[in-house]
Amino acid sequence: MKTVILNGSPRKGNTLTAINAYIEGAGEGSDIEVIHADKLNISGCKGCGACQCRNGCVAKDDTNATVDKIVAADMIIFATPVYWWGMTAQLKLVIDKCYCRGHLLTGKKIGVLVVGGAPTDHVEYKLIRKQFECMAQMLKWDIRFYKDYCANEKEDLAKNSAAIEELKQLSAAVE
Repeated sequence: MKTVILNGSPRKGNTLTAINAYIEGAGEGSDIEVIHADKLNISGCKGCGACQCRNGCVAKDDTNATVDKIVAADMIIFATPVYWWGMTAQLKLVIDKCYCRGHLLTGKKIGVLVVGGAPTDHVEYKLIRKQFECMAQMLKWDIRFYKDYCANEKEDLAKNSAAIEELKQLSAAVE
């Protein structure tokens, strides 16, 4: 199964730790590609309508190549730290640009990893979850997992052996 992980974090901290634990659990030979949203040259969607939700974006940037990778995946994992009660702008930008081929994302398996500084019962996690649930409902996504983690300092998640073990076991949830 081809998996694309969209890393919404511009830093090498807890979100990347979560991604790496997931990849480790999937094992060698797994077909996983990590796309680092902050490394992409993607302009914001202008709502021009030229793509008609199927033709690709007219922007001369990384949009079409990135969306092609996402469309080709069987499983999409969205990974983001919490920034101001939501996902990062970097991740949201990639998601917005998926509109150019949105109909090709119907029925995908997805997973969501969210890492924030607040306890996981705080509202920001619920807001992010609701946004993904709305997208999933519209695109008939099969949400295989949604995991929230609290980690303030850079190494907090790495020190949480229970969380790391849970992340390693997630790959079994997508089969």
